[in-house]
Amino acid sequence: MADFRTGEVLLIHKPLTWTSFQVVNKMKWLIKNHPSLLLDGKRVQPKIGHAGTLDPLATGLLIVCTGKQTKNIEKYQAQEKEYTGTFYIGATTPCYDLEKEIDATYPTDHITEELIQETTKQFIGKIQQTPPLYSAIKIGGKRAYDIARAGQTAEIKPKEIEITVFEITRIALPEVDFRVVCSKGTYIRSLARDFGLALTSGAHLTVLCRTRIGDYKLTESMRIEEFEKSL
Repeated sequence: MADFRTGEVLLIHKPLTWTSFQVVNKMKWLIKNHPSLLLDGKRVQPKIGHAGTLDPLATGLLIVCTGKQTKNIEKYQAQEKEYTGTFYIGATTPCYDLEKEIDATYPTDHITEELIQETTKQFIGKIQQTPPLYSAIKIGGKRAYDIARAGQTAEIKPKEIEITVFEITRIALPEVDFRVVCSKGTYIRSLARDFGLALTSGAHLTVLCRTRIGDYKLTESMRIEEFEKSL
C-alpha cells in the first residue's frame, strides 16, 4: 500500500490544458482520506509538490512527490529532460506557443529540409537562451507572465542552458517535428522562437510532450484517472 506521509514518488501523465498546479491539487484532494495519512487517529495534511512545471498546453511526464519525498524535489528538477513536439514555421505568437494568437507571419519559400537540418547544429551544446516573457520567472518580485498579461514589457536576461540532442524527426512544412534532450531551465518555446529566427523566418510551438526526466520515463507514468483507481 502507498504511504503518502512517509513519501511517494509518483509519475503522472499531465493532461492537455491542465496546469501542473491543478494536477497537484487534484492529487492532494484524491489522497486526503488515505489511511497512510492517519497519525494517532488524526488526519495529517499531506505534503505534495511537483518537480518541474509543464505549461498548460504541454503534456507528458510530471513527477509528483508526497511526504518526505518533497525534500528531493530539487534533485528531480535538476535532472536531464527529453521532449518531443512540433514547431510551426513561418509565424510567431507573443508567448511562443498556441496560448496567444499569431502576431506576425514570415516568408518560408527559402526554407529547405537541408537548411532545417543544418540549423539544428547551432543549438547543440551550451548556449545562451532568453526565457519567454510569458513565464513564471520573477522580475523585480513579480512573475513575468503577470507583467506580460498587464500589457507591460520587461527585460529578461539570457541564461546558459545545454542541449545535447536536437533531432528533426519529421518535416512537412509548415510543421517540423523534433526531439530534444536538454538541461534544467530550458524553454522549448524559446527554442521554437530562436529556431525560427535562425531560419530567417519565425516559428512557434504547437505541440509539446515531456517524455523523460532523468531515468524516469513517460511510458512508466499513469494518468490521473488511473491514479484514482489505484487508491
